[in-house]
Amino acid sequence: MRNSRLMVFTSLVLAGILLTQFNQIPNLDKQLVQAKADLKQTKLSHKKSETIVSSPQSQQDNVSDSTKIVTAFVKTFSNQPTSSYPGILKGLASQKVINELTQTFAPSVTFSDRAHYEVPVIAIKNAWGSDLEYLVIAKSDAQSVAYAITYDTDEKQVTNMSQLNLKGTFDNEK
Repeated sequence: MRNSRLMVFTSLVLAGILLTQFNQIPNLDKQLVQAKADLKQTKLSHKKSETIVSSPQSQQDNVSDSTKIVTAFVKTFSNQPTSSYPGILKGLASQKVINELTQTFAPSVTFSDRAHYEVPVIAIKNAWGSDLEYLVIAKSDAQSVAYAITYDTDEKQVTNMSQLNLKGTFDNEK
């Protein structure tokens, strides 16, 4: 009698443990799917890093091409009326950047015959990775404007931009 009670109690405990384990299966499946996705992303990131490290010339060419595109982008939006930005900047910048330029980043000094801006300074802040960060200074006869620009080499366009303050160094003070 005592053994049968012990057997029933043990069976109930084991059944409870088994039921708990079966309830964990969906959670474990979700964790497995997430772990596989994380592994795939990590492998892709590692492959990209491995390519950059193993072929620095390729990355250097990529940076050189990106620098030319960013320079052309700054010259284009600096020397065109803001109403033409949606058409002329399509493909060079994301829609977010085009909207910001149209609303806030247009050069603040405008003359009857629009000032002409040159790009005498373009410096790269981060040259390794898919997002290259640039400091660009556009200069006209009346003013200089500095921009921090992020260029995505995967999307081949400017994805972020902000205007920076200049104090004295690049101003044409007379």
